[in-house]
Amino acid sequence: MSNPLILTLKMDEQSQAFFEGKRRAYFPTERNVLEAHLMVFHHLPCTGETISFLKAFRFPGFMAKATGLMKLGRGVAYRIACDEIKQLHQLLSKHFYPVLSAQDRQGYRPHVTVQNKVSPETANSLFKTLNSGFVPFQVGIEAIQVFSYLGGPWQHEFDVDLK
Repeated sequence: MSNPLILTLKMDEQSQAFFEGKRRAYFPTERNVLEAHLMVFHHLPCTGETISFLKAFRFPGFMAKATGLMKLGRGVAYRIACDEIKQLHQLLSKHFYPVLSAQDRQGYRPHVTVQNKVSPETANSLFKTLNSGFVPFQVGIEAIQVFSYLGGPWQHEFDVDLK
């Protein structure tokens, strides 16, 4: 592993299947090279220290909630919320702050993207459609997933189970 690392949160099977179905339905096929995911960090250095820290990291599993839809300009995402997700991100941010990219230092807005790289009109139309019947729902969070960035696709490296 020498490529930058990406951290996401592994969702329970039912939530993953729901978001993956939406992503397959609405994400442009030619650009949909990843599974639906809940991003934590876009770019961490692949060093022994990073890997050791993550493998030793402990945090209890938790339930989050999909609380609504959010516009991404040229896409749509489901907003994910809970105090534990913020605490987890803050703990990891504090540890990795010196090596965080500018993108990862910005405010954290947990979400699962189901559409991106479309026209603003297409995105607005989907936002209205999904928003009209939206009912909040629980999303189980089971692990931190660590991937290597391969210039587009990702390679799964390991999970850090949350217990």
